[in-house]
Amino acid sequence: MTVLADFIAALDRGTLKVVDLTQPLGPDTPVIGLPPMFAPSPGVSMEVISRYDDKGPAWYWNTITMGEHTGTHFDAPVHWVSGKDLPNNRCDTIPPRRFIGPACVIDVTAEVARDEDFLLMPEHVTAWEKQHGRIPPNAWVLLRTGWSKRTNRERFLNVTPEGPHSPGFHRSTSELLAKDRDILGVGVETVGTDAGQAGRFDPPFPNHATMHGNGKFGLASLCNLDQLPATGAVVIAAPLKIVDGSGSPLRVLAIAPA
Repeated sequence: MTVLADFIAALDRGTLKVVDLTQPLGPDTPVIGLPPMFAPSPGVSMEVISRYDDKGPAWYWNTITMGEHTGTHFDAPVHWVSGKDLPNNRCDTIPPRRFIGPACVIDVTAEVARDEDFLLMPEHVTAWEKQHGRIPPNAWVLLRTGWSKRTNRERFLNVTPEGPHSPGFHRSTSELLAKDRDILGVGVETVGTDAGQAGRFDPPFPNHATMHGNGKFGLASLCNLDQLPATGAVVIAAPLKIVDGSGSPLRVLAIAPA
């Protein structure tokens, strides 16, 4: 109990802080767009059940409707065809220990400012490791791009006639992280864990295919990554325990040095 007591004491003293990496979730939350031949994911809709009225005089609550992969959300391995046959691949079967891990924050904001279609390459990872140490197993690798500063829906989704444009991971980098570093998963500030143009890649959507095919996770639409150090923080990213769930909106919290 000493470790846990020390942890609470550090929070109370302010030597540790809790950083919320979660975007607000509501009807204005942007959702990923898909080509018209595919079923779209709905945005958030809310309907009041009662609000201190004749339908419920002392209580307020709502019904909510949305896709599993809306706002700041978790991608389980079963989300992608490459992970559909893996054991414990759904939100209700993943061992909860796997939701918690150290954060490795790779800052590419300068590169993304120059190139909206920037892809993280293996050499970027190894350069980061030369400065901060090797990425440990069961870590969350978070790609800091500054994309969450785009509070305007159009700029956040950044869709042109050629499709959406946003940064992401090269296939070789996803393979390095999933196989050689054995991470928990990746987290991004963009609407999805693949680059905006990944539908045009060969193969398409390589980060989804690689991560989920190797039993790893994804976190999308994160924010406040600029409040985390490159190393030294711990991320807690627990999805709702949805039966057979492919993913879930969630509240992502980081514990970091103050």
